[in-house]
Amino acid sequence: MKMNIKKIAMLPLIAITGWAYAAINGNAIDGSMTAKQGTNGEKPLVSNTQQTPDLKFKDENGKTISLHSLKGKVVFINLWATWCPPCIHEMPSINELRKTFKDNKDLVFLMVDVDGKIEKSKEWMKKKKFDLPVHVPDGEIPRELFTGSIPTTIIVDKQNNIIGRQVGGADYSSKEVIDLMTKLLNEK
Repeated sequence: MKMNIKKIAMLPLIAITGWAYAAINGNAIDGSMTAKQGTNGEKPLVSNTQQTPDLKFKDENGKTISLHSLKGKVVFINLWATWCPPCIHEMPSINELRKTFKDNKDLVFLMVDVDGKIEKSKEWMKKKKFDLPVHVPDGEIPRELFTGSIPTTIIVDKQNNIIGRQVGGADYSSKEVIDLMTKLLNEK
């Protein structure tokens, strides 16, 4: 019983810390991600592209998916955890973005649970009625892409170039993000 009380007492502290971190880093939880928005206030979302390393993820069936094998598709990678308040807050907008492009086979969503607890994440998605495929990392994610702060979202174009990286919560159902994804999907 004592352990449960400690866990419950820690939840508000974790929530406040997450919100404070997001606010300090200019990534307000209620903010909208736009094509002109900075990445941690340093680089625009649509910037000089950089080649993506061959990241690997495991799906719920244990199958490894290589990012380089997805060349020719636009890839939306969201690094998150079920206990993260900003991650939870932005999840409905990611689900809406996926619904917007549900018939487009050239857009792949990789919802990556950084805790590696795929069963817990699958149950969480099911409980929330989100139609988002859960993955876990299958190897290290380079520090230049993921510093450990969640949520972190990485958008990769059809040529496997990083087009954007957002640290902190964002609204992915905004017109700007939909327009950006449409533009990337229409490129050859």
